[in-house]
Amino acid sequence: MRRRFQGLASTAQANVEVPEGVFLLRVDQVRYSRERQKPFYTVRFSVLEPKSLAGRTFSGRIYCTAKALWKFNWFLRDFGYDQELLGRDEVEDKNLIGLRGVVKLSHTVVNGRTLVNLDAFAPASAWESISAPTPPPLRSELAS
Repeated sequence: MRRRFQGLASTAQANVEVPEGVFLLRVDQVRYSRERQKPFYTVRFSVLEPKSLAGRTFSGRIYCTAKALWKFNWFLRDFGYDQELLGRDEVEDKNLIGLRGVVKLSHTVVNGRTLVNLDAFAPASAWESISAPTPPPLRSELAS
């Protein structure tokens, strides 16, 4: 017996819900995973901007190893985490929910799986200047 399932073949392709680029995001969920050598947070984000992708969600990892603490601190600082808790080296999972910030995303394929890289962070207040299109050069600039 032969059965047809519309869309079955497309599931074998890389399922990238959010393309590479810069996005204004909100933290929806966090889960700490204490692996023996590489503890990390799995963070589920919702896209707020650009509007064309608003509502899409994706997950990424933020590692908490000694070598990666600088990046974890960068994420917490730019997403507006409580500075008092951060100053005491404390992270309260429930305080991460709802934080907003800007993230530059890229994708990597490892062993056939597409992984999301969180390449850079910025405060949510920087979104307007980051997302604004660069004006074209003036004619006088082109002539020189």
